[in-house]
Amino acid sequence: METRRDGIGIEFISVLGLPPVEFVELAADLGCRCIGIALEPIVRSKPYPKWSLRDDADLRRNMVNALQRCDVRIQLGEGFLVWPNKDIRDTSADLDLMCELGAKQVNILGLDPDRGRTFDQCAIFAELAEDRGLGATLEFMPGLCIGDFETAISAIRHAGRQNFRVLIDAMHFFRSGSKVSQLAAVDPQLIGHVQICDVPLTLAGLSYADEARFARLPPGEGGLPLLELLAALPAHASIGIEVPMLARAEDGIGPQERLAPCLKSTWELIRQADGLRQH
Repeated sequence: METRRDGIGIEFISVLGLPPVEFVELAADLGCRCIGIALEPIVRSKPYPKWSLRDDADLRRNMVNALQRCDVRIQLGEGFLVWPNKDIRDTSADLDLMCELGAKQVNILGLDPDRGRTFDQCAIFAELAEDRGLGATLEFMPGLCIGDFETAISAIRHAGRQNFRVLIDAMHFFRSGSKVSQLAAVDPQLIGHVQICDVPLTLAGLSYADEARFARLPPGEGGLPLLELLAALPAHASIGIEVPMLARAEDGIGPQERLAPCLKSTWELIRQADGLRQH
């Protein structure tokens, strides 16, 4: 039975803007062979300087060297968004940079409330990625026009490209009301990447966006049925932990100390899920 442990990665916002070379080295120190990355910080903790892989060619070269030296790869390129009144074709140069960095797949999220236009823009994004030999994933999030698993599957089918699959973020999946039983009803090849975290089953205190970006929990500390989710996923789907914990970072807990327990609990869940699938 194939297991996913060797392919588990660390998602970009988990490190709260840690500079790219240090991020690669952190992943290697934690025994991870994969990371997600955007070309600039999406969220940033105060100690870290602002940086840009888009604008700094030396930083890109240094990151490529670090990836090779540490035997780490980019399993997901982030930061691609569908905006109202913007054309996703304008991200072509950024897709080229993701190729330069060695990314294997890239992710898109739709912020345009126009569902039809978002579907069309996602289809164009999938084509742009395919032209570059990249896989592409579509992330859904409650409150957006592609807000649940069923709508995301509809967008994937609308695009009609084999390289385009759904990204399942555990927080967004369960908070949107999506059900694990829905996974069995679709072609497993439509599922491409999974982001694992924990949160309470219902929102409390923070806005949804702030909770998603800054205040997720290590697997096992919230209320999500993660074992059920992992057991239902196809074995080919890549997995990363997406656990940004800004409050713990501000309390002086470093990224290695924050993320090592997340990886340990995720590995244990994967082991249990693999056992369930054997039966």
